[in-house]
Amino acid sequence: FPGQVGLPSGACPPVLNKSFAVTADITIPEKGAEGMIITHGGLTGGYGLYLRDGKANFVYNLLALERFTITSDVLPKGKVTLVVDVAYEGKPGELGRGATVTLSANGKKVGEGKLTRTVPNKFSLGEGLDIGTDLGSAVDFTYKLPFTFTGKIEKVTIELK
Repeated sequence: FPGQVGLPSGACPPVLNKSFAVTADITIPEKGAEGMIITHGGLTGGYGLYLRDGKANFVYNLLALERFTITSDVLPKGKVTLVVDVAYEGKPGELGRGATVTLSANGKKVGEGKLTRTVPNKFSLGEGLDIGTDLGSAVDFTYKLPFTFTGKIEKVTIELK
């Protein structure tokens, strides 16, 4: 829920080397919204979902070696169920394989992209998970901390697959 900051990685859903989905139930006002919805990790590795310029952006930081960003089409205003579906392409036990990322808003696909590799072991030693802001180091270099979300977040759910 909004206000959750610094949840230690050991207490977070284990999203490495498997498929997972992040569902954010948000409200985007008529004037628009921007800011971080969820981030796990930071400068040395992790992922984040944020809004900017009317679009959702999912950034995946591969241990500061590569950063992949998948950007959606323009999102609708009002209540939006925003889903990031990460379909891991490795078999059980295979570490750091690629993934296909699909973004959807209110059940409609609004973006898709590919991660050629993923983090095999740990996002970060000292940064956890934040909802509605980014109080650690930035997962990419395109926004200024704390990048607090200016819309409303009802809840964020992570589903392991």
